[in-house]
Amino acid sequence: MSMEINGSYNRAKVSDAEAVKEKQAARKAEKAKETDKGINDAKVSDKISEPHDEYISSEKSGSKPAGLYQVGQDKNGNRKIFFDDPKKPAEKCITNTDKVDGEIRKLKEKKQQMEQQIRSASGDEGKVRELEKKLAQVEGELSKKDNDTYRRQNASVSG
Repeated sequence: MSMEINGSYNRAKVSDAEAVKEKQAARKAEKAKETDKGINDAKVSDKISEPHDEYISSEKSGSKPAGLYQVGQDKNGNRKIFFDDPKKPAEKCITNTDKVDGEIRKLKEKKQQMEQQIRSASGDEGKVRELEKKLAQVEGELSKKDNDTYRRQNASVSG
């Protein structure tokens, strides 16, 4: 049995592939139109909520101007522009840690005295234990106070 292949069979395959490509292209075009619509809608909404720069004088806003120049009145009541010099010295803030440093110095002296007493009372065990307990307390207090955090927290600020 012989079979004849018709040339239209190949054409059918080509036309089916072309039809699929055309459908895909149509879908892409529809999606593009939808996204364009969404973008256009977003542009319209952006235009509505888009902030605009607007001049508001300091008199209307009721607040001090943020710039270096401001309008005021001179001695005679005339309007005058005043310049706020940023280079003029600002208030000076002084932090004093002398009191804290004095406390630490006293604790260090007390620690040295305790160590010296321990050395001199080396024969009496009870006195040595008592002095070592006191020395441990002084060392604990000294380690707690002899740091930058404690100095900052207990410093006196003026200015």
